Amino acid sequence: MTRSFDIAAAAVGPPDSAALADAVARQSRLTKPAGALGRLESVGIQLCGIAGCCPPPRPVPAAVAVFAGDHGVLAEGVTPWPQEVTGQMVANFVAGGAAISVLARQAGASLTVVDVGIATDLSVLGLDGAPGLRRRRVRAGTGNLAVASAMTEEEARQALDVGTETASELVAGGARCLVTGEMGIGNTTPAAALIAALTGKPPAEVTGRGTGIDDSTLARKVTVIERALVLHAAALADGPLAVLAAVGGLEIAALVGFIIGGAAARVPVVVDGVIADAALLVAASLVPDVVGFCIAGHQSAEPGAATALDHLGLQAVLDLGMRLGEGSGACLALPIIEASARILGEMAAFDSAGVTEKN
Repeated sequence: MTRSFDIAAAAVGPPDSAALADAVARQSRLTKPAGALGRLESVGIQLCGIAGCCPPPRPVPAAVAVFAGDHGVLAEGVTPWPQEVTGQMVANFVAGGAAISVLARQAGASLTVVDVGIATDLSVLGLDGAPGLRRRRVRAGTGNLAVASAMTEEEARQALDVGTETASELVAGGARCLVTGEMGIGNTTPAAALIAALTGKPPAEVTGRGTGIDDSTLARKVTVIERALVLHAAALADGPLAVLAAVGGLEIAALVGFIIGGAAARVPVVVDGVIADAALLVAASLVPDVVGFCIAGHQSAEPGAATALDHLGLQAVLDLGMRLGEGSGACLALPIIEASARILGEMAAFDSAGVTEKN
């Protein structure tokens, strides 16, 4: 059986080189000094390469997908927050009360929440049939990555399929831009483990305070990741899928599929903070061309985010000192990304505006 993820991965090619060249030429003719609009220009050029035309279509409407999963590594005391908060926050998303709920409304983006690995039975929270919630659970939380693999490779593949299919369904429903979101108490630990494993950086350099942990908890978190990387050394040598299964998370795996699914559909994928950055590292290891379809929405305050983006050669649109996750920073970048498209589509050129160019 051919999996939906494999189909999407095979469909990802590089951005359109002719459209990129047209965009560069068009930027040079617009009524402004060359480079005067800074990142708006480079993002607009990238949008042309993604869409295969210049000017590019406006990346609206956008669709945010929040993938939720729990983590067995909580048993190691890496965060003071209890596991049940993941399910409670899903209820908050569905009710419209979370930060991403507010920011998606502001941006005019839809919000879809996907249970890919929550430990809590959402029926107990009264969420059966809740609008905007998709029940695609692979298993009820991962294993403790410090003592065993977080999941099997088959479970990781199932989560990849969930993400890919979600991207395909949202684009088929009219989305012209995808935004990565996630929820999972403790998920900065597997994210840091993935970033360390895929960039070669020591865990102490890429591990942050997540939900605001104290010094002793941070030290414990670093030690847990160091132990995990030693424990799973053989798996880490087997390639990105093995790394994902050994030290990742179900929601992170779903994000990998979501990113690749968006690239296969040739729509921009706006990547959020450190969790999504870790997923993008995995996605780029599996399908290198996917990076050309991704825009780093913001620079998370988590140290692993800067490491991941530097490794991928990406520069974030925003840097607001945020570390919430959920897709919040990426959602805030949407108006700027749309402005990049509108500049190319609506700004006059020197010849058409009758403006004299410099000598």
